[in-house]
Amino acid sequence: MTEKHVPFDRDLVERLSEQYPTPFHIYDEAGIRATARAMKAAFDWVPGGFKNYFAVKALPNPSVMAILTEEGMGFDCSSLAELALAEYLKTPGDDIMFTSNDTPVEEFARAVDLGAIVNLDDYRHIDFLHDHLGLPVRVCMRYNPGSLKGGNVIIGKPEEAKYGFTREQIVAGYRRAQELGAREFGLHAMVASNELNPDYFVETGKILFELAVEVLEKTGLRVSFINLGGGVGIPYRPDQDAVDLRRVSEGLRELYDTVLKPAGLDPVRIFMENGRVVTGPHGYLVSRVRHIKETYKHYVGLDASMANLMRPGVYGAYHHISVLGKENEPATETCDVTGSLCENNDKFAIDRQLPRMEPGDLVVIHDTGAHGHSMGFNYNGKLRSAELLLRVDGSVRLIRRAETLHDYFATLDLA
Repeated sequence: MTEKHVPFDRDLVERLSEQYPTPFHIYDEAGIRATARAMKAAFDWVPGGFKNYFAVKALPNPSVMAILTEEGMGFDCSSLAELALAEYLKTPGDDIMFTSNDTPVEEFARAVDLGAIVNLDDYRHIDFLHDHLGLPVRVCMRYNPGSLKGGNVIIGKPEEAKYGFTREQIVAGYRRAQELGAREFGLHAMVASNELNPDYFVETGKILFELAVEVLEKTGLRVSFINLGGGVGIPYRPDQDAVDLRRVSEGLRELYDTVLKPAGLDPVRIFMENGRVVTGPHGYLVSRVRHIKETYKHYVGLDASMANLMRPGVYGAYHHISVLGKENEPATETCDVTGSLCENNDKFAIDRQLPRMEPGDLVVIHDTGAHGHSMGFNYNGKLRSAELLLRVDGSVRLIRRAETLHDYFATLDLA
C-alpha cells in the first residue's frame, strides 16, 4: 500500500495561486533528492560503479536536472533539444547517454561533439555514423530480445517494437564497430515501461549479462558497461507497492557474481536510465474546480485539461486525486473529473469516489512529475501551464512560466 499525501497545504496553494494562477505543476525538491539518494545507495556494491542516467523526456526542466546533477545522476537524451539541455548544464560527455531512433545525422553530430555515449538503435547505423561523422571510439548498442523477453502493456511486445538489434546483429555489430575503430563497448536494453515487478529488472539483467558473456566468447570483446534501461514504475494507485530497489539490486548482484565474474567480465559498470521513478511521485498538478454539471452523470469540471496531463485521457491511466481542505471528508460523490477540451476523453477520472466539491475548490492530481507537463500540447489553443519548485527550505520558485497567447501565436506570420 502507498500512502498518498501532498507536501503542502491549502493555505500555501491559495497564496501561490494569487501570483501563479491555476493550473500549474509543482515539484517537491526534497522528495526528488531522497529518491535519487536511495537509488544510488541501493547499487553502491557495483565494482565498476553505478550511475542512473535520468530520462530527460520525463521532466525536461533544467532546474530539476540541476538537482539531479548534484545527486550524481547523468542524463539519458533522445533528441537535439534534450542534448541542448544537457549542454546548457555543462554536463560532461560521460554523463550523457544518447539513445535515439530514426536519428538524423545532425543529432548524432551534436552527441558526438558533446562526447556523449552514443547508443545505436540499428546495425546499419554503425556504417551510417562512420560514413557521415566517423565512428566514435566508444559506442553502445541497443538489444531487442524479441520473444525471449515479454514486454508490458505500455511498451508492448519486444518483437513488435521498432527498437534495437537482434542477437545476431549485436554480435556482428561489435565486430563491425571494432573494424571501424571503436575501442570501448556498451550493451543496452529497454523492454518495459512503468513496471512494478522487481523481478522483471533482474530478468533483464540476466539476459544482458549472458549476452555480454556470449559477445566475449564469440568476438573476444569485453563490454565495459551494461545499461539495464529504465522502466521502473511508480504506484499510481494507493493499493500498489513501490518497486523494492534493494531487491532488484540483490538479484543483480547475485547474477554479477555468478555470470559476469566467472567469465572474466569484472569489473563492469552498471547503468540505468530511470526517469519516472525519480521525479514522478514528487510532482502534482494543481487545479481549481470551475463548474459542477449534472446530466446523466455527475461532472466536476476543472481549469486543467488533458493538455496539462494527457496520461488519463490517452492511456486510461489512474492518477490519484485529493481535494485540499477536504482530505478528511468522506468520499460520498461518484463523479467524472473533466477538463474543457473538445474531446470526450478529456477526463482525469471516471466514476471516481471523491468528497463533495464546489466551484473554487482546489484539486491536486498526484504523480505528475514525469510525463506530465512534458507531454503537454496546444490543441484547442490551450496554453501550457507554469512549473513551480517547492524547495527544501519551504520556499517556492517559478521554474517555467505559463505560456501566453503571444507564445502561442509567435510562430505565425500574421502580417
